[in-house]
Amino acid sequence: MIWTIKVTLVAGAYATSPCVRVFEMDSDTCLEDLHFLIQKTVRFDDDHLHDFFVARTVRSSERIPVDDENGDLDDTTLADLFPLPKNRKLFYYFDYGDSWTFEISRTRKAPFAAVPGINYPVLIEKIGKNPKQYP
Repeated sequence: MIWTIKVTLVAGAYATSPCVRVFEMDSDTCLEDLHFLIQKTVRFDDDHLHDFFVARTVRSSERIPVDDENGDLDDTTLADLFPLPKNRKLFYYFDYGDSWTFEISRTRKAPFAAVPGINYPVLIEKIGKNPKQYP
């Protein structure tokens, strides 16, 4: 199934303006592929560690790391995570020094079957400029 996924920048050392990207993507997309998609979309260099976690808020001390039993993100898909537990959100954390953090949410748009001939994921909405990783 194809889901509509919203990626919103919520924190970062040089975050100065809103940055939201909305995608249509397969629910079986693994988190490692989502990492690369975000990197490509905001034009960051993939030169730092990254992680995904579930928490109430971006600053919550109660964070649940998301990975499989081997510490990989290749086997964990969006469908494995959503729906999230009540009052929890999924976050993508990149660069432990500059602390770039994006909230990943599934929109209310109904899932649909993949349209033949379309190569998913597809960027369908772009709000704001890309943040500057190294100003």
